[in-house]
Amino acid sequence: MSVETVERAEASAVKLLLDVGAVAELLGCSPRTVYRLADGGKMPAGLKLGALVRWNKTVLEDWIAGGCKPIRTGGRARP
Repeated sequence: MSVETVERAEASAVKLLLDVGAVAELLGCSPRTVYRLADGGKMPAGLKLGALVRWNKTVLEDWIAGGCKPIRTGGRARP
């Protein structure tokens, strides 16, 4: 594999990872809402890369196409 091929592959992979601002823009909400949705299991969780969080664009697009259904179900049972 040539260096150019590897660089193109890396560039393509980076384009698939979105920061919170890009996810907020995609969803039409604030970055804080993105974190709340992810923390509450209502959207796909981000990938932690050290101190950074990134979302896989393909996973998000599939989630949106599927109707934005909550990822995590259940939770604490109510008495």
